[in-house]
Amino acid sequence: MPRHVSQLEMRLRPAPRWGGWRENAGRKRSPDSGMPHTSRDGFSSTLPIHVTIRLLPDLLSLRTKKLVRALERTFAAGCDRSSFRLVHYSLLGNHAHLIVEAHDQHALGRGMMAIGSRLALAVNRVMGRKKGRVVADRYHARMLRTPREVRNALRYVLLNARRHAAASARKARRAMEVALDPASSARWFDGWKPAS
Repeated sequence: MPRHVSQLEMRLRPAPRWGGWRENAGRKRSPDSGMPHTSRDGFSSTLPIHVTIRLLPDLLSLRTKKLVRALERTFAAGCDRSSFRLVHYSLLGNHAHLIVEAHDQHALGRGMMAIGSRLALAVNRVMGRKKGRVVADRYHARMLRTPREVRNALRYVLLNARRHAAASARKARRAMEVALDPASSARWFDGWKPAS
């Protein structure tokens, strides 16, 4: 005759209370952090994006001739993917302005990670460092929603060095004599208005 076995009940302790959202959880924000860690705006793949990347202090200027050439080569080699494309750039002392195109938010993030790592590799190689952090903070991105915004962004990015130089009265005259910035993609832009 089969013997009746009763099921024993196990008493489990309550689940631990970690994980999920908690006030003041996570890595603390650096006091000199420039970009907040908020979610970025969604966008359509038809919109170009103006991106600014800032570098850490005490690094070589991005306008150093050797570094400009190294970055030109690295941008040409790896910044044209099927879902992300670097269209124009301008290299300044401690930051760079870029105009990029991306299919979606994920493609933009991956493309900017590629640009950041290529930028770091080029800076470290030219400075003779084996490794080291180069990019200071999250990139700043602004969608260009109208043709006027695109025109203004192109003008801002491609002529940015002239604008910075003109801010100093002593260099203003010299800045206006420079036709195109050698540390930008202005040489390859074919939409300049012909001189009259």
